[in-house]
Amino acid sequence: MIRKFHVLYVGQIELDNIGLNGTPANERRYSDERLREAFFTARDVARLMDELGFDVLWTAEHHFQREGYEVFPNLIQLGLWLATQTKRLKFGCAFNVLPMWHPIRLAEDYAMADVVTDGRIIMGVGRGYHTREVETFGAPLLDAAKNRELFEEQLRLLLACFNEQSFHFKGKYYECPPPVDYRGYQLKDITMVPRPKHLPVEIWMPIASGKTIELMAQYGLKAMVTLNGEKILDDVVRAYHAACQKRGQNKQLGEDMIWGAGVYLADSREEAIRRLEPAHDERFKWFAPFGFVRYADEQGRTWGSPGAPARTPSLRDGVAQKAWFCGPPAEVIDGIKSVEAKYPGLDSFMIHWAEGLPPAEFKEQLRWFAKDVMPAFKRA
Repeated sequence: MIRKFHVLYVGQIELDNIGLNGTPANERRYSDERLREAFFTARDVARLMDELGFDVLWTAEHHFQREGYEVFPNLIQLGLWLATQTKRLKFGCAFNVLPMWHPIRLAEDYAMADVVTDGRIIMGVGRGYHTREVETFGAPLLDAAKNRELFEEQLRLLLACFNEQSFHFKGKYYECPPPVDYRGYQLKDITMVPRPKHLPVEIWMPIASGKTIELMAQYGLKAMVTLNGEKILDDVVRAYHAACQKRGQNKQLGEDMIWGAGVYLADSREEAIRRLEPAHDERFKWFAPFGFVRYADEQGRTWGSPGAPARTPSLRDGVAQKAWFCGPPAEVIDGIKSVEAKYPGLDSFMIHWAEGLPPAEFKEQLRWFAKDVMPAFKRA
């Protein structure tokens, strides 16, 4: 039963000349002054969400994006600042890209944030998908197997930092601590200081593949899925549930998952589609080349696979597959509840801010959603 409401803001600035026939994504360039705008947009949205009773604002870690789509390089630092601007809202990391971090440094930063905000920062980890980012930081991404191997070792080290009072970790990529002399004795173990106040640490990860799902179940990670067509969403939810069950984790279907979709409220579905379509199309101009078109055709074939559609998706495709909900509040409520009914353990719904939608317009959407949609669901 859905009772928590989240928002995903990946960190775009207010983009100009949006839509399929607007400025090509690779040609966008913005000044330092414009790129800084996203931080203050995050502050304004966080304050509004706090006032309206939302639960979590999630943001995304990215680097070098002069194009203006995702400009937050440090989510824990951002969350710390936003926590000083709000009273109760939590801030999720979607996601700290582990291959671009030393795991102990990330664990320390998170633990400090957990202590000083009293648990208002939520940990999330990912493997990365931008070669420009990950490879520039000296980590593998083009070699997917090596990226997965590095990520898993980093995750094990991160968990040791959180869960063990003292530890010695030795893997292929890291030995912590190394066997060195220290103050007259040979170092054999270390303790992370500080450790998080709230244990065990809740760690979230996006579901990207079957191998990812098995790893998540193995290490007890929670799952986020967003903007998936209804068929792919169902496959993912059931695969995650089965993987957890196999490892003795007795969860309800949909438990420990956040489901995200796009939302636009208007007096009619057609009006909502007309207003949202340029922003939707701008999003896919940027994200489609990375493989983020997670729809399926009537036979359940994933979009882009042999026999299934290979074109860039339209907003109408997304609405038909319940990746986007457009129209009056009553229709949006019915759409969300139609998915909620399938998964008894699902308690969190996340609004994905379409990257081309201006901040002022999105804030109006949040006000309307809080007023006319959220009351239809039992709140925590």
